[in-house]
Amino acid sequence: MSDSDRIESIVTPTRTEYDYTPGPSAQRSLRALAEGRLIGETCPSCNQVYYPPSGTCARCGVATEGEVEIADKGTVTTYAIVRVPSDNIDLELPYCTAHILLDGSDIPFFGLIQECVWDEVRIGMRVEAVWLPESEWGPGAENIKYFRPTGEPDVPFEQFKEHI
Repeated sequence: MSDSDRIESIVTPTRTEYDYTPGPSAQRSLRALAEGRLIGETCPSCNQVYYPPSGTCARCGVATEGEVEIADKGTVTTYAIVRVPSDNIDLELPYCTAHILLDGSDIPFFGLIQECVWDEVRIGMRVEAVWLPESEWGPGAENIKYFRPTGEPDVPFEQFKEHI
């Protein structure tokens, strides 16, 4: 075999389909999303509030309980500027994704930041959810299109550093 006959790479499209059966905590959270609400659960041991709820505290290993209303506003705790295209993401490059500590939660939530120039995003920035029209709501996080700046003053790092 000569060097010109050697195959160096191939592109093979793949597809994976799966069924997801949410547990009781996730079911309640998904139903709330279909109503335009965010709900979390609290650890009875350490009082951490989880959104989205998973049913178990990652820190203590005990079942979470109760239903806690979570605001659709929060604080950017970390972020990334995405400059690499992806076949399944139809956004103009570059764009910004962020971990957002929603008001009332102790665990940052992953979201897209829009309605501002990507290089204006910063840690501590206050953001709010932009929802799809209510007629398009279903039981999923995609009801929130993205987050945008609120115009509120930034939150000092000391106030959220324990939640990163």
